[in-house]
Amino acid sequence: MRCAAAVLVLACMVAPIGAQEKTDEGPANEKAQKTYKEGFVYLSKGAIPLALDDFIKADKQDGGHCLACQKQMVAWGIKIRDWKVAEAGAEEMIVGAQRPHDVALAHYQFGAVLTNEGMTKNKDELFARAHEEMMKAQAAMPEFSPAILGDGEALACLKQDEKAIACFQQFAKMMPAGSHEQKRALRYASRLDLVRARMAPSFVLTTSDGQRVSLDDLQGKVVLLDFWATWCPDCLTAVPHVRDIARKFQGEPLVVISISLDTDPDLWKKFIAKHEMTWPQYFDGGWTGPIAKAFDVHAIPHTFTIDADGVLQDEHIGDASIEGKLKKLVAQARELQTTAKAQ
Repeated sequence: MRCAAAVLVLACMVAPIGAQEKTDEGPANEKAQKTYKEGFVYLSKGAIPLALDDFIKADKQDGGHCLACQKQMVAWGIKIRDWKVAEAGAEEMIVGAQRPHDVALAHYQFGAVLTNEGMTKNKDELFARAHEEMMKAQAAMPEFSPAILGDGEALACLKQDEKAIACFQQFAKMMPAGSHEQKRALRYASRLDLVRARMAPSFVLTTSDGQRVSLDDLQGKVVLLDFWATWCPDCLTAVPHVRDIARKFQGEPLVVISISLDTDPDLWKKFIAKHEMTWPQYFDGGWTGPIAKAFDVHAIPHTFTIDADGVLQDEHIGDASIEGKLKKLVAQARELQTTAKAQ
């Protein structure tokens, strides 16, 4: 099984996708600023390769000093698997980094790129290089927690299990007790097979009715995440289908969570009440919301199907037929519950 966990770490550290960087991190050159902004116009239209070209161009126009451009090169290079661009962006970050935190972040980013590349190409040499970069990040900042977690993932992919477990346990001790970050790390430490699977990003949210939901607390249940918005025509068409799924699987080990990318909470609340959207609802506040960023959502409707172990099993953009996959995963979840009760 190829390793696929490290992509989740990166989402916590790169600049918000689809959102412009802070002014002091953006390009200083006037032409570069214009090119950089044009890149986000392309992103808003879903034209990722064209946006990436603009971020590369803006960085060159800025003399290779545009940190914001480099972060976008890393993020979007990984997204479309343009490893040459992603590596170039990370390497430029390393060259320009001066403060210990910036040095640690740059090496961490490079390590994350290499791990993601290793996932795709299934090459141990890339995981080994990722481990080296994570160690350099920790040398710059010994308590840089993302690099400790990232190192654990790289080591797990290299089948260096004892060292990987030690990293996950170290990371868990650095996190607040009971936090979803700590829970995820402890799950990794106890089940390294999950590290080598495509785990869904860990998250915690509070639904419209005040219910606190953590993905790792839903272990043993299938989870369907439905990203949508009231202003999206295709999403409105999909609402009845999601409602049917929530009703059909009521009482089964399945949780449906709809995550709105609306920016007007009052409009959102009125809509879900009017359309009897009684399953768990969460307001993420737009494209740069924390859950949308973690799952790298750039088009809606967008669904993610997660199995009882927290492994991402399916992903669809558009109003796709997903009921067949859900039935299979729910049946597996029921079998796991039956086995657990018998033990």
